[in-house]
Amino acid sequence: MSWQAYVDNSLVGSGHLDKGAIISAAGDSIWSASPDFDIKPAEMKNIVEILKNNGSGPAVDKAFGEGVHVGGERYVAFNIADRHIYCRQGRQGLVIVQTKQAILVGHYGESQIAGNATQTVEALADYLIKSGY
Repeated sequence: MSWQAYVDNSLVGSGHLDKGAIISAAGDSIWSASPDFDIKPAEMKNIVEILKNNGSGPAVDKAFGEGVHVGGERYVAFNIADRHIYCRQGRQGLVIVQTKQAILVGHYGESQIAGNATQTVEALADYLIKSGY
C-alpha cells in the first residue's frame, strides 16, 4: 500500500479524521498528505524536537507554553509522552504519533470525537511499527 493510501484510507477514510499526513521521522519530508493539509518544514522540525526526548526537555516545555503549530495554525498541547503529542484548538485538534521511520499527523474537526481520532492514529502507528516502519 502506498503512503497516500494510508492517509486516504486508514486515517481520513476512517471518518474519525478530516485531514492527515505522514512525514519522515527526521522531519525533512512529507511522504503523503491530504490535499488541504500543508505542514511547513519548520513545523515538522519542531514536531521532531518535541518527540525526541520522550516527553521532556526544552522543546516540550515550549510546546506546553507556546503551543504546537501545524499548517500555520496554533494548537494547545495537552499531552506529550513517549511517542505522541495530543493538541487541541477549541473542539478540533491533532493527534501526532511517531513510529520507527515515520510520524503520523491526524487532524480531527469539530464534529469528530477526539478519542476516536486518537485510537485511529495510534492503531495505524502500531500496525506500521509491527510492519517495520
